[in-house]
Amino acid sequence: MNDERLEYHRSFANLTFADFRLRADDKRLTPNEKVGFPREYRDGLTGLIFGDILSKLPAIKDPGSTVLDIGCGCGDLAHHLIQNAAQLNQHLALIDSEEMLDAITAHDSVRKFAGEFPSDCDAFIQTNKGQMQSILVYSVIQYVFIEGSLFSFLDACLALLAPGGRCLLGDIPNRSMRDRFFYSETGARSHREFTNSTSNPQIEPFQLTPNLLDDSIVMALVNRARSAGFHAFIMPQDPNLPMANRREDILIVRP
Repeated sequence: MNDERLEYHRSFANLTFADFRLRADDKRLTPNEKVGFPREYRDGLTGLIFGDILSKLPAIKDPGSTVLDIGCGCGDLAHHLIQNAAQLNQHLALIDSEEMLDAITAHDSVRKFAGEFPSDCDAFIQTNKGQMQSILVYSVIQYVFIEGSLFSFLDACLALLAPGGRCLLGDIPNRSMRDRFFYSETGARSHREFTNSTSNPQIEPFQLTPNLLDDSIVMALVNRARSAGFHAFIMPQDPNLPMANRREDILIVRP
């Protein structure tokens, strides 16, 4: 990997809620770059990503359903969800920073709520308890892990679910899953091709990884949801997604 490409990818590391607010107004960035993705990981892939989401949140295909996207961003996926809601006359709520929401052109029926979830959303949570049939939290949990309380975030999501409703904590980067992949011959070959080098990735066993999600965190979220009376499952991504070899989803269902 040349220095320019390496620097480009490093610019997406360790982003915070405040960083995303600045990126939303940065006219040099594409919509997908504003929400934290290098071009090759999102551009042209929205349909495939949305299809994978629909397989886990099927109520998003239902006319008139209630849908919430937390940390929606202003990328292609948010616009796909908005178009779907307009076509099906759904009740779609979007939560993100004011800057991100201002960068979205939404149908009049879409409700926008500016703020950081859940700390800035007490009124929304109280008003909408037990009403959401689908909650999407896509590629967001890793930032909550760095700055906030994962359990408080999860508990607030669970409080919003309607009976039979589903919450998808999607596109979770799992360091343990990544290491297992790179430890394999397939993963080592992928690393060599991506970096355009002959060196194999260095994998350290039993390594603590501050600010990075791993198996222990993913399983703790599942256990938390189950202990609260919800079904919870660790789900693979569609293998055609660009980071399916190192990312997975948590699907939570209210019985």
